[in-house]
Amino acid sequence: MSTESVMSASSVSVGIDVATRYLDLAGVFSCALLGGAVARTAGLDLFGFLVVGIVSGLGGGVMRDVLLQHGTPVALTDYTYLLTSFGGILIAFLIRVSEESWNRLFTVLDAAVIGFWAVAGANKTLTVGLGWLPAILLGTLTAVGGGALRDVVLGRVPAVFGGNGLYATVALAVAAITVLCWYLGIPEVGIGLGVALALVFRLTAVHYGWNLPGGLDWQPHSKLASLMRRRSRPAARRGGSDSREDSS
Repeated sequence: MSTESVMSASSVSVGIDVATRYLDLAGVFSCALLGGAVARTAGLDLFGFLVVGIVSGLGGGVMRDVLLQHGTPVALTDYTYLLTSFGGILIAFLIRVSEESWNRLFTVLDAAVIGFWAVAGANKTLTVGLGWLPAILLGTLTAVGGGALRDVVLGRVPAVFGGNGLYATVALAVAAITVLCWYLGIPEVGIGLGVALALVFRLTAVHYGWNLPGGLDWQPHSKLASLMRRRSRPAARRGGSDSREDSS
């Protein structure tokens, strides 16, 4: 391999690392802002805003970094992450808008967060040398982990578990696209494509109310059930007559 090729590959790697960092920070800010919005809806005080916002903004990335076991979680070594989350929380604490406006903003930010973090999580996993499956799994975890922790802290069933417009499904698809582009040698395309896919897929799912199916209730077929009932009746009658004869 020529020197020029090595330098080109190195510059691409550095570029991906920089893009991953900024996507990570964008996700932190957006999810901290969303956490602050949820704290306002719950009527929490300033401390509540801080706790919910920090958990929401940093939770997914911290879980990812702990599972990667590639050093201390970046949120604890790079103060930019904590300061960025404070910025989102402060905006949510100071600015009061109508519930309708919050709902519209929440949906768009939610879609953006999925894209930012699924791409960042998948790229970071691939960068440390893990394969495609861990990259998809940790990309998805990065995207949904903070919101799930936020809901647990507030005593709610995490929205990622259902009825939330294919939230985890979108994250999974974005992480998969990111990984595919990485293996095709076009990671830069994967970043843009992943974020665009998150916005389009998530907003479309919310608009049309798409959700995954719930658990199926396997009821016996009506004809089979009626046949079984008819067959059980003579036995019941015989049992009744026998019991009457015994009693006499």
